[in-house]
Amino acid sequence: MSRHSKKADPTAGTVRPTVTVCRGCCCGTTEAVPHLDHAAQLADLRASLAGLATIRLAHCLDACERANVIVVQPSAEGRRAGGRPVWLGEVNDPDATGDIAAWIEKGGPGLADSPGTLDLYAFTPSRRADRQIGA
Repeated sequence: MSRHSKKADPTAGTVRPTVTVCRGCCCGTTEAVPHLDHAAQLADLRASLAGLATIRLAHCLDACERANVIVVQPSAEGRRAGGRPVWLGEVNDPDATGDIAAWIEKGGPGLADSPGTLDLYAFTPSRRADRQIGA
């Protein structure tokens, strides 16, 4: 079979996990979460995940009542292993971003169990919100 006639792997995706950070109408604003340095949170994520994950910014993930929202999507390998996007809400503690980074260092969804503390932030999004990130 030639390389041109092979079927695409439906689980193919990014080589590394993707972290989508909501920053728009509510998330990332001092109106919704006044005690958090939102720029520092994003800078910490970018620094701790450099080379490990792709960071994407979203204007609104339609879960405003859970500001700040971060979605951790598995790598292609993690998806093949059964990993699915994990939605985290009210990520307003600097330690939570460290837990996200530690999880991704171990492989992220599908490849490593998330730190138990992240279970406190996990939620199931609406179907409309879930479709926004291409899950």
